[in-house]
Amino acid sequence: MPEGDTVWRQARDLDAALAGQLLTGSDFRVPQLATADFTGRMVQSVRSRGKHLMMRLAAGSADGPAAVIHSHLAMEGHWDIYPVGNLSGRASGARPARWRRPAHTARAVLTTERAVAVGFSLGTLEVLSDGEARTAVEHLGPDLLGPDWDAREALRRLRAAPDRPIGLALLDQRNLAGIGNIYRNELCLLGGVHPETPVADVAELPRIVDLARRLLEANKDRPVRSTTGGPARGDASLWVYGQAGKPCKRCGSLIRHATLGDPAFPRHAARDIYWCPRCQPAAGR
Repeated sequence: MPEGDTVWRQARDLDAALAGQLLTGSDFRVPQLATADFTGRMVQSVRSRGKHLMMRLAAGSADGPAAVIHSHLAMEGHWDIYPVGNLSGRASGARPARWRRPAHTARAVLTTERAVAVGFSLGTLEVLSDGEARTAVEHLGPDLLGPDWDAREALRRLRAAPDRPIGLALLDQRNLAGIGNIYRNELCLLGGVHPETPVADVAELPRIVDLARRLLEANKDRPVRSTTGGPARGDASLWVYGQAGKPCKRCGSLIRHATLGDPAFPRHAARDIYWCPRCQPAAGR
């Protein structure tokens, strides 16, 4: 599941493969961009902002100002990078011989002389001006993996809604950007709080915010994340997420599971929560 560490790593890899290169082909497979063609444009940079990816293209000599390709991975999105040698003998932008994901899920194919970047199952894909790109992410809180990370501002935003459950507040990108459902569940366990505990009742909120930063930093270079300090594989890598019915690694109590919806986003489906009933007693108990 893509979270802030995954998106940071995607931006790093895309930047290494594409920055400074001219696009020899661009193929957008979404209706609103069906006629867009950035062939001949230089990729200046690829950066992450929370869970958002921003690929900046230089202005073309005769085909418009600088542009930003904005993508969001949502639940299943991913950018794959292939060496240009994997292209078949067809025109630039053609499908590589062996994509690692189904071709019908491809939403963007960007080709340079040395690499092909393919965006699969992207939740958002749009082309923006510089101003529009700033507006697209201006609502986000401090970026846990950004150069401008500000723990005090993140705490201020979290505390601005003291009655909100901590499990919802951590997931809200307007408070701090980069936490997804895996990290919010793991952070609640590490902070010893039930996900439904009101923010005002979380005594160790600064510690949880600090742990969020440390966990994402520790995992940003790992292809498989670990929050336990154990091997990044299987049950050993996570404390509670996906562990319903299994013994807690700390006390042995059976991990429980439920869903938690967010009234602030009524159109969003309720998300899974996992907790240890002993390490994370429900609010009021």
